[in-house]
Amino acid sequence: MSNLGLNNRNNSGQRLGITEPISLGGPNELDVTKTQELEKFLAAAGLYESQEEAVSREEVLGRLDQIVKIWVKAISRAKGLNEQLVQEANAKIFTFGSYRLGVHGPGADIDTLCVGPRHATREEDFFGELHKMLSEMPEVTELHPVPDAHVPVMRFKFSGVSIDLLYAKLSLWVIPEDLDVSQDSILQNADEQTVRSLNGCRVTDQILRLVPNIQNFRTTLRFMRFWAKRRGVYSNVAGFLGGINWALLVARICQLYPNALPSMLVSRFFRVYTQWRWPNPVMLCAIDEGTLGLQVWDPRKYPKDRFHLMPIITPAYPCMNSSYNVSSSTLRIMSEEFKRGNEISEVMEANKTDWAALCEPYPFFEAYKNYLQIEIAADNADDLRKWKGWVESRLRQLTLKIERHTYNMLQCHPHPGDFSDKSRPFHCCYFMGLQRKQGVPANEGEQFDIRLTVDEFKHSVGMYTLWKPGMEIHVIHVRRRNIPNFVFPGGVRPSRPTKVASERRRVLEPNVSSQAVLEGAEDSKKRKREDENVETNSRNAKCLVAAASSSHEVLSSSPLVSTVNACSIKVDSMDINMLGKTRKEKVENNIEHGLKNLNNSVEVPPQNGEVDGSVRCSHPIKTLSSSGGSSSSTEAEKIAIEKIMSGPYVSHQAFPGELDELEDDVEYKNQVKDFTGSTKGSSAESSKANVAEEPLTTTSGTVPCTILSPNGGLEELEPAELMPPLSYGNQPSSTEQKKPIIRLNFTSLAKATGKST
Repeated sequence: MSNLGLNNRNNSGQRLGITEPISLGGPNELDVTKTQELEKFLAAAGLYESQEEAVSREEVLGRLDQIVKIWVKAISRAKGLNEQLVQEANAKIFTFGSYRLGVHGPGADIDTLCVGPRHATREEDFFGELHKMLSEMPEVTELHPVPDAHVPVMRFKFSGVSIDLLYAKLSLWVIPEDLDVSQDSILQNADEQTVRSLNGCRVTDQILRLVPNIQNFRTTLRFMRFWAKRRGVYSNVAGFLGGINWALLVARICQLYPNALPSMLVSRFFRVYTQWRWPNPVMLCAIDEGTLGLQVWDPRKYPKDRFHLMPIITPAYPCMNSSYNVSSSTLRIMSEEFKRGNEISEVMEANKTDWAALCEPYPFFEAYKNYLQIEIAADNADDLRKWKGWVESRLRQLTLKIERHTYNMLQCHPHPGDFSDKSRPFHCCYFMGLQRKQGVPANEGEQFDIRLTVDEFKHSVGMYTLWKPGMEIHVIHVRRRNIPNFVFPGGVRPSRPTKVASERRRVLEPNVSSQAVLEGAEDSKKRKREDENVETNSRNAKCLVAAASSSHEVLSSSPLVSTVNACSIKVDSMDINMLGKTRKEKVENNIEHGLKNLNNSVEVPPQNGEVDGSVRCSHPIKTLSSSGGSSSSTEAEKIAIEKIMSGPYVSHQAFPGELDELEDDVEYKNQVKDFTGSTKGSSAESSKANVAEEPLTTTSGTVPCTILSPNGGLEELEPAELMPPLSYGNQPSSTEQKKPIIRLNFTSLAKATGKST
């Protein structure tokens, strides 16, 4: 191989990152061989576009640049500017995201930004005149403007190439051809939408400046993106990580190992992030406070920043957390995947397995016994596309609500993709795996009643301002054996599972090194002890009553809290209020204690990084001389990683009522309506504002509990005391037919199948 990216900026003595590197060791023969194998693996997986497609993309971008230049001259003339200004009027196209980073694959869309002058408005000119121009061009198809999004965007296909086009209006009369968007001065007098739109380009360019070797970075990132998709943890909207998040994580590893080749960078990626103690933030450079007064990520100043579970901070001003969508459930899943990757990487260093084993697809539909199936439908393709975007942006709410309302006893695993049944047009499904919290013993007859939670979620989804007749959503519980066939490749269900749930976290083959197993066991015991400490305080609170006595007791603590019927334990409204107060006081004390520690330290951020360009890491890290995997070097790396994270940080814990605010989708957060049709800032706020007026009551009586089955029929479960759905305004009387409900009884399901949970 002619070029393995050995030319390194670090050779010039330039240090990149907020700490010293962990290792300056260069590649050995094994690293060179493994990197060659890695690049062959990526090529065989079809991750590189053809030369013809690359040329086609360049032609599309050139044509798009010509179009916006024609557009800006036309609107300048229409606004009455003199001919000289009309001739000088200019607009320019920039790219960002995977295309700008050089890691895009065949068929990937291109993230683009149109930068225009001060007199070219976003509403009238960009979403008006430019939209009209594009709609009249035969090569433009599937044109879909989203002007009300957090980051306004116009989506379309140009000669078959998918384009996401943003707009930034600068305070300049003329846009120069050599404009540098990385300069902070272009943010002067810019509105919020422009700042957000510029952020993608500015972050992408800054990443490329902050990595020691761009080619090694690209190869490593290309692999990590592929790995994340195969393992089901690539999706920002589902609460995992998106493209920019993975780019930042990989860039940090490149800084810590500046002379390493991609094979070693992949291995060290898993080693470092397996040991990372979240919510310590990952940062490529010190946070720049700037001079324009824009808000930057700072948990000391802004309460919301304290609740971010996996902060990955963007390097360009204004620095923000790019991974605010991550929840406790998705963080847990990603941590397990990092651990798995680390174990397999150690086996690969012994030459006992290959890259394919590391990227084995996650067996999602074999990993759990119970699933939620979320079905959506619309009357036509355009409505379904809009409806899908909206529902996808709210699915995180369902995960958060289920775990919160069951005190994390019932855990969710959202699948990042959707599935379509070809026999049903304008229809698709999403799935979530469900399981009891591991390490918690099952009580006889314990049930998780999530009917109210599901009703609340469907209510928030139904507040879509662009809702049309025919847009429907159904949520049903399905068992593993009843998963519809259309989710499997080719529509054919595997004859027998290749993996069972008990093996979900141990997918390694028998040749795993004993050291990796022992280390994993120690980590598992440590996490188990931490979980037991937390469970001691919440053990009595895990069971909420599924039905009250015949007196129609009112649960006045919170109309949004679902109920769990377990062990026939009744928790009255006073107990619920006390539990909520105790937890809130505990969280407040933790935050106050964390803030005291943070304020007493001179180091910002929590990586012992630099407060400014003149302050270095307070714990100098001894660099390693080789890239080998010996026990001594591994132990030295562990110590170095610990030092990186030895600074103070705020304990990130959210109050029960605040979680919904943390996961509003940036694109659809404005597309919510209340019951009078007015627009709200977030569906969660609207839901609380309206539902709080109606108390949640319980009714007595038992009826057979039924849920929709995948074939459209009814599946009868054990009898259950019925809870009515939440009341939102004008609801049918209690004597009318109730909607299908969802109630999970893991003990009963286990007895029925003859297996243990």
